[in-house]
Amino acid sequence: MRRTDREIVSREEMDEIIRGSQVCRIALALDNMPYIVPVSFGYDGKSIYLHTAKEGKKIIYFKNNNNVCFEFERNVKLFKDPINACKWTFSYESVIGFGYIYELESLKHRENGMNKIMSQYSGKEWIIGEDKLDNIRVWKIEINSITGKRSIKLAT
Repeated sequence: MRRTDREIVSREEMDEIIRGSQVCRIALALDNMPYIVPVSFGYDGKSIYLHTAKEGKKIIYFKNNNNVCFEFERNVKLFKDPINACKWTFSYESVIGFGYIYELESLKHRENGMNKIMSQYSGKEWIIGEDKLDNIRVWKIEINSITGKRSIKLAT
């Protein structure tokens, strides 16, 4: 990382950023064509969970190249300078990582994955019927590497 003064080295702090984020962006590639998509997600400290429809563009990418990059951000705020455009800046916290995505096949694993997602937004577990799970696909990203960065500017 070029700006080591902004680097977050604590995994606990990175976990806080992930858990405090509303959206996960997943970057994919297929036949030298990049694709990035925002998704709702769940996180258990080791893996990221997401769901999709039964078919679609994401699934084609997942199935042909399971290498993914992901990004989270929180506490994003724009600071403007009324006189000098070069003094405009952002305050933010972000986490970027790489991993492998694969589909959760069993009913038990799919329900667990969906509960990770629902817990991210509701803070509780749900009973998700098999009839609901039959209409979606559930995926897990095993995290290989992760980095964090922070630029905090206080209001003046």
